Amino acid sequence: MKQIAITANGLTMRFGSLVAVDSVDLEIEKGSIYGFLGPNGSGKSTTIRMLCGLLRPSSGSATVIGMDTKKESELLKQKIGYMTQRFSLYEDLSVKENLQFISEIYAVPRKERKQRVAQLLESFSLTDRAKQRSGTLSGGQKQRLALAAATLHKPEILFLDEPTSAVDPQNRRDFWEVLFELAEQGTTILVSTHYMDEAARCHRLAILDEGVKVADGSPRQLGESISSHVVEIEADDLNSARLCLMKNQEISSITQLGIKLRIMIPKTVSDPLQLVNSTLRGENIEVKAEQVFPDLEDIFVSVTQQRRKEIGA
Repeated sequence: MKQIAITANGLTMRFGSLVAVDSVDLEIEKGSIYGFLGPNGSGKSTTIRMLCGLLRPSSGSATVIGMDTKKESELLKQKIGYMTQRFSLYEDLSVKENLQFISEIYAVPRKERKQRVAQLLESFSLTDRAKQRSGTLSGGQKQRLALAAATLHKPEILFLDEPTSAVDPQNRRDFWEVLFELAEQGTTILVSTHYMDEAARCHRLAILDEGVKVADGSPRQLGESISSHVVEIEADDLNSARLCLMKNQEISSITQLGIKLRIMIPKTVSDPLQLVNSTLRGENIEVKAEQVFPDLEDIFVSVTQQRRKEIGA
């Protein structure tokens, strides 16, 4: 029987006339990595801050590891780890001094602090940087230090707000290996991102658009549930193919990825390959076309387009 670590019902946050988060419902399993995918301004960070107890919602409710985020916010803060987008540790302190300070903040028993700090320095490959001032670290090293600090007190829940926005792909990959290890150990992780490849690593994710949750599920489930077919084509003259396809009103989206075009067609069209091929044959354009499974970018475009159509935007 699955264990639920986080639930939210109708979670809403208003800033004056602006509705930053609009009636979001969530159910996140313990030990899973759950993602918030969306552009800047979609409500990802605001939702995380409400779940952390840092922001009191305008309406709705949330429970995190059995605690009401409104009534038990102070106790909750001792049980979670929170890593912000910007490096938020003390740049004038050394790596080791920052971890020692965080261990005091979280009241780690004095006899355990030295061992725990040493363990984290080793686990996050920071032992040789222990005496270095944190402000002089590289982006990847700062990221590892911030995650070490966020996990120092062994939190049950880890909230990561755009954690890899300032690091290179290799550091991002290494970072995710650590997250999977933490999840295997039972830590529940909620991570916000606007990187499609990063969101694809999550066990489940919610897509947020202008504060509204427009989709929720595993990447596979989301791909199967969208209202669009995806066709990928290769051609000697991609630009001519693109211009030709743009004239067809049944095609909802066309984007170029390197030497291929990726085309989205509503599922009301029963044979998307026939539609593409017949459209191009009318202009004597030869292509190689195949129907493919939607990736997260396709999913995001499909569900946000569908929402805008429903609200008449």
